[in-house]
Amino acid sequence: MVTKVPPRPAPARRALRLLLAAGLAAGSLVVVPGTAQAEDEKSGGTTLTVAVSQSIDSLSPFLAQKLTSTSIHRLAYEYLTNYDPKDAHTIPGLATAWKSSADKLTWTYTIRKDSTWSDGRQATAEDAAWTFNKMMTDPNAATANGSFTANFAQVTAPDPQTLVIRLKKPQATMTALDVPIVPKHVWEKVTDFSKFNNDKEFPIVGNGPFVITDFKVDQYIKLKPNKKFWRGAPKFDELVFRYYKDGDAAVAALQKGEVSFVPNLTPAQAAALKTQKNIKVNDAPGRRFYALATNPGAKARDGRTFGNGHKALLDPAVRKALFLAVDRATLVDKVFQGHAVEGEGYIPPRFGSYFWKPEDAQKRAYDPVQAEKLLYSAGYRKNAEGKRLGKDGRPLEFRILCHATDPNDKAVGKYLQEWWGKLGIGLKVECLDSVSDPWVKGDYDLAFDGWSVNPDPDYVLSIHTCGTLPATPKDSGATDNFICDKEFDGLYAQQAVEYDAAKRADLVKRMQSRLYDTGYMNVMAYPNALEAYRTDQIRSITTMPEAAGNLWGQDGYWSWWSAVPADRAEDSGGGSSAGVVIGVGAAVVAVLGIGVLLGLRRRSTADDRE
Repeated sequence: MVTKVPPRPAPARRALRLLLAAGLAAGSLVVVPGTAQAEDEKSGGTTLTVAVSQSIDSLSPFLAQKLTSTSIHRLAYEYLTNYDPKDAHTIPGLATAWKSSADKLTWTYTIRKDSTWSDGRQATAEDAAWTFNKMMTDPNAATANGSFTANFAQVTAPDPQTLVIRLKKPQATMTALDVPIVPKHVWEKVTDFSKFNNDKEFPIVGNGPFVITDFKVDQYIKLKPNKKFWRGAPKFDELVFRYYKDGDAAVAALQKGEVSFVPNLTPAQAAALKTQKNIKVNDAPGRRFYALATNPGAKARDGRTFGNGHKALLDPAVRKALFLAVDRATLVDKVFQGHAVEGEGYIPPRFGSYFWKPEDAQKRAYDPVQAEKLLYSAGYRKNAEGKRLGKDGRPLEFRILCHATDPNDKAVGKYLQEWWGKLGIGLKVECLDSVSDPWVKGDYDLAFDGWSVNPDPDYVLSIHTCGTLPATPKDSGATDNFICDKEFDGLYAQQAVEYDAAKRADLVKRMQSRLYDTGYMNVMAYPNALEAYRTDQIRSITTMPEAAGNLWGQDGYWSWWSAVPADRAEDSGGGSSAGVVIGVGAAVVAVLGIGVLLGLRRRSTADDRE
């Protein structure tokens, strides 16, 4: 049985009211003059403003891959299923129930009757069937999420409340199809899905808890509550994601009360904010990894190669040597200042059943001496000046793509220059506002990479399969960094059809082991979610998992849907799911509910590509 998210337990509400009535911490709500909330209150409303540093790649759910974009789509559109904020188990979304045939090849979903598009039309199974069929028949519509429908044989809607998906072979992700369902009557008018970004006409028709009302590139995106949302309308009168290129500027805006929430803090920023009045810092195990990605030789599915990646990195010995010359423990200690866990496998430890770590004999621990020996034995000698020479006799010097908005990239880059420099290898750190253009063109040697991981690991594994390469060098694909490994593909195919949880987890671990051995990905750390919000603007908000979880980039819409304005009495309806309760003006925090640290998805800054 699947259940709805329960409302906050009554005793917790009573306790909060008692605290407020008692006048905790001087007993008054302080609204900072000039704050985002205070300014909006002049017009009788409340605004929750979120600072973001990652550009929107597209407002089209068929194209968007960056975390900021996909997070907004979770607010604007319903998926068939959702994830419970307590422990990430599957719960109803647009579908209220689902069942499979005995052979697991036919799945039938019951579509809810109380989901309404923001233009007043009812959302039906026909909308879902059209969404999936468009992805199955138009490669451009499959750009972002095509891995979910690649195995679909047929999708039909025999009636408004029934969706039937017939598979070519069993598929283990049928209760975790992270695909936004769009309104057919709006999207069937689109002629070119490769170019339509859905950013010209507002408001954008959706059926999620919020409606997108305005957007300016690298400035802001604005949303209003969907008053017809079946789970209940959000409490804030407006939600704004405001773009800040500089992290310090975002933190300054939080301190002034100009924004309500800032994610992706540096340890230094978090430490400074902990002493600030009316600001709460959330420091919890994260759902993402931070890695070095190596260009394995960019190529398309038609076999043609492109880009200008360094040929020496095609040699496994070079990749392994670079791997051995990265001190992950130092990075966790010095760069992340302990707010991270040393990286090993591809999936963070928060996802316990899928977490993998190498055996002692397989592990590539920091060993610069061994790295030196490996390069020497592979024929990479040093010249009289101490520079390492490639097979062509030229000194080895690599480039690494760095996100200009991510201080971690810059700090780690300096360490890599030092460590690899001792091997005689040069490193040029190329920090750009957007790394997307050189990345998709294959014009890089290495890059700082990071993805958020969903409760089901299929998507984040799929981006390293051969099928996600672009069809031709001129096309775009869903690949992360052009990895195409037949052994990895074989394991991916096996896990995709394995319904036994333990057996599937074993296959996922074997995939991580293979990825580790190829040396194309070096996972250096699993950063904590370091974020902060103003308690004089946000009374309560839900973390995911509820016990020691994150607010930004959740698997669902729980944080912003549940957020209650500081000046509004909390009630049991609408967006008041259990979570973190903040005593007004006191920074007293009670975490309600016991969550299991379970919990994917995307690269482009510290935000990662969802």
